[in-house]
Amino acid sequence: MPDSWQSFLKRWSDAGLVDAATAERIRQFEASHESSGRLRWPILIAVAFGAVMLAAGVLLFVSAHWDDLSPGARFSVVILLLALFHISGALVSERFPVLATALHGVGTVALGAAIFLSAQVFNLEEHWPSGVLLWAVGAWIGVALLRNWVQVALAAILTPAWLAAEWVEKIGRFASLGEERILALGLLMFSITYLTGLFGENQSNVRRALAWIGGIALIPFTVAAMPQSGRLAYGNLALLGYSLGFGLPMLLAFMLRGKAAWMNAVAALWVVVLTFLPSGFSNNESGFRYGFRVLGPYIWCGIAALALIGWGIKETRRERINLGVLGFGITILVFYFSEVMDKLSRSASLMELGLLFLVLAWALERTRRRLVAGIGGAAA
Repeated sequence: MPDSWQSFLKRWSDAGLVDAATAERIRQFEASHESSGRLRWPILIAVAFGAVMLAAGVLLFVSAHWDDLSPGARFSVVILLLALFHISGALVSERFPVLATALHGVGTVALGAAIFLSAQVFNLEEHWPSGVLLWAVGAWIGVALLRNWVQVALAAILTPAWLAAEWVEKIGRFASLGEERILALGLLMFSITYLTGLFGENQSNVRRALAWIGGIALIPFTVAAMPQSGRLAYGNLALLGYSLGFGLPMLLAFMLRGKAAWMNAVAALWVVVLTFLPSGFSNNESGFRYGFRVLGPYIWCGIAALALIGWGIKETRRERINLGVLGFGITILVFYFSEVMDKLSRSASLMELGLLFLVLAWALERTRRRLVAGIGGAAA
């Protein structure tokens, strides 16, 4: 049975195929045997590190001798290396499934190098995002054949990457900041969807991988989507960008969360408001309008951080609480550096900054521990 046996057990229980008592005995049995069947962290780290080093060494060897090879030899080496990883993964799949998953993952990564190196060998000057599309298609084929979380993670990264490449190519070299911001907004929506796919009894490795991707990308894409100088982009192309940037992540959220995707719709509304927040200000402005332009983005980000914490409490997810606390602290620090520090003398600003770091770290860590302990008790 695959790693997502919990979701299958829930589906069987909901369908009446397994009664509640039997389902609970199955969970207790799997929990008692889980520690013996699971690899320890040092082994997992060694496998991951070895796979990365193997891929890097092969690429370094090929690049060192690349100029000495004929076009036919280059293409043969690329295909041979691509096949080698997947064949090796298939050979060890029965005895060492984790190593097989790592080798297949390296093979899918090598597919991208094979696509672009083949284009270089034959001097193909086609639509370059098509190479990313072929890479994503290869990852989805890996998902269909292998059904492991590494292939899903690669497909989840490469599919938005293809859409982003198409958008960058479409808007051209002289795009406005508004058109570039549409890309950041769409990637932010994908990050939120990935992060929130892990909830309730949906605890499969695939969803955990998506949550990791979303958690890592959430704050950087939030920063990229913040209001900047310049106006919003308008027109048919911008409308297409907004439709895809909001529509596709929401469709995926509905597939992952079902009716619970209404909370993702609320998050999408927050992103929409972020889109229309004012950017920049004039020295002639004063009063409320000036304060709104300066403080509005910080207040809106603070609200998002608190909402993410509340979302994590509601669905008992620690990673969302941690990200919310981190986002709130970053918001305060950025506000201090941008709006407060330059208005003070050097010594006063340094003393206040040090005090702010100490107080903020103490308060946020204390709050985080209390919230995490609270959901731990609720889960128990």
